[in-house]
Amino acid sequence: MVTGFMNYGQQIVRAARYIGQCFMITLSHTNCLPVTIQYPFEKLITSKHFGGQIHSKFYKCIACEVCVCVCPIDLPVVDWRLETDIRKKQLLNYCINFEICIFCGNCVEYCPRNCLSMIEEYELSTYDRRELNYNQIALGRLPMSVIEDYTI
Repeated sequence: MVTGFMNYGQQIVRAARYIGQCFMITLSHTNCLPVTIQYPFEKLITSKHFGGQIHSKFYKCIACEVCVCVCPIDLPVVDWRLETDIRKKQLLNYCINFEICIFCGNCVEYCPRNCLSMIEEYELSTYDRRELNYNQIALGRLPMSVIEDYTI
């Protein structure tokens, strides 16, 4: 019975020490300044490995359709035709619907010619869903870099 009280007392001391440590961590954060970004006027500079919008180099694509195979939702649409005289595929159209895209990066990772990359663009909001369906022309346009934006 005495050992039961000793174990109970040790558990109380451990719990009090844990609560004290948590309270000290909370108190240490009270002196920190808030990190608030006034979004339209200030923008976050993204990290090096940020996975934002997908950028396409249309001229490098060989229409292998690896991006379609590795995409978990079969999202990229690749239209091509076979050139019989040179026995190669010619890419006609490449589009991605960012309304459905989960930005997993599989298409970028497995592209054999490195014609897809993820850029720092994160502002993809629109008022019309049809504007989120990007073809090869829209995917090839590079947006203005956050660092070069004069409004910041």
